[in-house]
Amino acid sequence: MSESQGFDRSVDLLVVGSGAGAMTAAVRAKDLGADVLMIEKTELYGGSSAMSGGSLWIPCNHLMKQDGIVEDTPEEALEYLSNITEGLVPEEKLRKYIDESGKMLSYMHDKARLNMFSMPAYADYYAEVSGGKPGARACEPHRFDARLLGDDFYKMREPAIQELVFGRMSMTATESKKILTGAPGYIALSLKIAVRYFFDIVGRFKSHRDRSCALGNALIGQLRLSMLDRNIPLWLESPFEEFIVEGGRVVGAVVSKQGKRMRIESKKGVVLAAGGFESNDEMRKQYLPNPTKAEWTCANPGNTGEVIQRGQELGAGVGFMDGAWWGPVTTVPGEAHARMLVVEKGLPRSMMVNSKGERFLNESAPYDDICKDAYRVNSPEAKSVPCWFVFDDAFRKAYPVGPLYPGMPVTKSLLSSGYMKKADTIRGLAEQIGVDPNGLEKSVEKMAAYARDGKDPEFSRGEGAYERYYGDATVEPNPCLGPIDTAPFYAIEIYPGDLGTRGGLEVDADARVLKEDGSVIEGLYAVGNCSAAVMGPTYPGAGGTIGPAMTFGFVVAENLFGNE
Repeated sequence: MSESQGFDRSVDLLVVGSGAGAMTAAVRAKDLGADVLMIEKTELYGGSSAMSGGSLWIPCNHLMKQDGIVEDTPEEALEYLSNITEGLVPEEKLRKYIDESGKMLSYMHDKARLNMFSMPAYADYYAEVSGGKPGARACEPHRFDARLLGDDFYKMREPAIQELVFGRMSMTATESKKILTGAPGYIALSLKIAVRYFFDIVGRFKSHRDRSCALGNALIGQLRLSMLDRNIPLWLESPFEEFIVEGGRVVGAVVSKQGKRMRIESKKGVVLAAGGFESNDEMRKQYLPNPTKAEWTCANPGNTGEVIQRGQELGAGVGFMDGAWWGPVTTVPGEAHARMLVVEKGLPRSMMVNSKGERFLNESAPYDDICKDAYRVNSPEAKSVPCWFVFDDAFRKAYPVGPLYPGMPVTKSLLSSGYMKKADTIRGLAEQIGVDPNGLEKSVEKMAAYARDGKDPEFSRGEGAYERYYGDATVEPNPCLGPIDTAPFYAIEIYPGDLGTRGGLEVDADARVLKEDGSVIEGLYAVGNCSAAVMGPTYPGAGGTIGPAMTFGFVVAENLFGNE
């Protein structure tokens, strides 16, 4: 913390971070007449938003209304969120999100470059809960032509590798469902994506990057273009160092701009939108369930939590620090980031087992729940952290797993490195992965019976709308259940990874940072994973992270500059 004594630059609003929440705050503030500066500590902009699926969870959104897809009301949305957050989030914050998220989406569509479409078949993660919906609350960005950004595109953080076909070509969430579940037409779709990629001749000479952006890169591309339209400055390689405080109010920040220390005055406030602490091993071990490692995250490696720590030094309270936006991951040798198993885990002819060789959860449940369940039941006698993903050769030929697409051969390097285990018998596989052979054989026998009946009496796999979305529609009677009976048999080790941490500085319904006693720290705001999640300990549906980040970034700008 630094006292006020002269500034190198003065702005109305300083935004720390460059993800979707940060960019939305900057765009709306600029439109309201504010002088805005955005700083990013790494050499690339976009943060975890650029690496994400790019979806927004927005109840009662105008896209579903104009398409006549699903009827939705604020009352139903509040009922749903109240149920799944279990009373741990004040109703005022939930109402604020429901009321403002649709306004944000409409504004960014009408006045900026945001271009989304609703996903009618993508169910809320707990659609069966009262107030839940079978689809359309989640919105996905349309493809974005990165040529509109010029060379600025190459300063955007790249997508997560699991979002790319063969590690290069982008696919939308809608396309990925068809490709990754091996649905009819997936080969033709893959060829179409490849043709588009390779026929971008200029792009191929410039980089391996696909300039037809999808998912998080499309979202950030749309928002970055909105910033460029408005000449909003973005400083890269300019980390936040400390707050500048005057009379107990945050009036600016010390920034290291490409190695030069600068004092920035922010007359109306500082917005923290710099992500969580998922890439900080010490903070993970301090706050998250153990064991945990930074190498298990799929998020931005620049998210190391120092802005949260600096807020705590000002007396800010924190909330939900023991949580993350969880998901089961696999770490492939030679790859920089973990890969999350969103699709594979719920497809038939597979299962997850603990050290006893026993199933311990519903593999097709929302990815957030997979890791919560793994930690909940983990014990020295039956280790589920890490666990094993077991599947057979029929699965291998039909579906993707880790770095392999349907039907791709298992390379010698994947086997010799120990990443993937392979055996001709279930018992032999159990010995390779160090689990109880009798337990694994019994689990396989049970799975065969469940597949025949279409019912999983242990964990109800494949019974929810979201679960069936990522099943194989050609498999009956349950698209998520199939026997594991075709040799050879395979296994890969699975860890409780994440898309980012969900804990951060406590904020009120206007995103103002609060002290531990509930009083406001004047001039300081936090959105996204810098703040304690408005979704509390749960995950309502696709886009349940970015939707709130953008909404409360919008709210901050409206409150600070909307009445001037």
